[in-house]
Amino acid sequence: MRVKIMTAAAVAAAIGLCIAGGAVAQEKVSGSEWTQIVEQIGSKGAVNWTEGYIEAVGIGAPPQRMIGTPQARPNALRAAQVDAYRNLLEVVNGVRVNSATTVRDFAVESDVINTQVQGIVKGAKAVNQEYLSDGTVEVTVRMPISGNFAAVIVPKIMEKKKATAPPKAPEAPAAPGEVFTGLVVDARGIQARPAMSPRILDEKGQEVYGSQNVEREYAVQQGMSGYARDLTAAQSNARVTNSPLSVKGLKTEGAGRSDIVIANADAEKIRANGDNLGFLKKCRVMIVLD
Repeated sequence: MRVKIMTAAAVAAAIGLCIAGGAVAQEKVSGSEWTQIVEQIGSKGAVNWTEGYIEAVGIGAPPQRMIGTPQARPNALRAAQVDAYRNLLEVVNGVRVNSATTVRDFAVESDVINTQVQGIVKGAKAVNQEYLSDGTVEVTVRMPISGNFAAVIVPKIMEKKKATAPPKAPEAPAAPGEVFTGLVVDARGIQARPAMSPRILDEKGQEVYGSQNVEREYAVQQGMSGYARDLTAAQSNARVTNSPLSVKGLKTEGAGRSDIVIANADAEKIRANGDNLGFLKKCRVMIVLD
């Protein structure tokens, strides 16, 4: 296995991240997309966190006895589809839920979740198929992170958070502050990584944004946050509408590096006006990554 960072212009050796038993890399597909490439022996897949989808590639060959017959191509196609769905399940199981957990962890804990995830994967759509000169067929299947998949995972995230969250201390009323329409966190330069349920923390470790701030409907429909590589693109994204607050990430927390710490002063800007809870509940958060 190997890990690499790819850009449109160059390929360079890079970092050592592993999930789902396969090597993970970053591929900077465009100026504003952040995609993890999962490479395993004989298979490959990707998680596009900017566009919000997971995909995998499968390759199939016809049985030896059918080579040169009319049945060769349909049999190769079926074999490629089976391979693609198997690879997609591996990629999905490796998707990071939060800084400490992957989908595989949830699937191991619950047979119900495992069955639901497998069913969703089997419903993924084929977005490309290519017939190669040697008789093999390559099929790409894709499924969204939001929607049905998120509907399985998000309730589990919220359930775990309620079970582990410490009791909240009463807070003193804050003076009226500025109202924002969204939050943009510039997490470049701190090796932050995407997850389905990222957290934004202040320097004291208190949560500014997380699974308990959001309404389930919005988290399922669009995910808890959007991801981009370009700050300007994030600030102008429709998700955070026309007047977002932009803050700098100071460091990450957790093994998965998806929890981001911001300055206390920036955290207070958000907390200073209760109306800002509205954009947090609606998941109007964008995170900019390297």
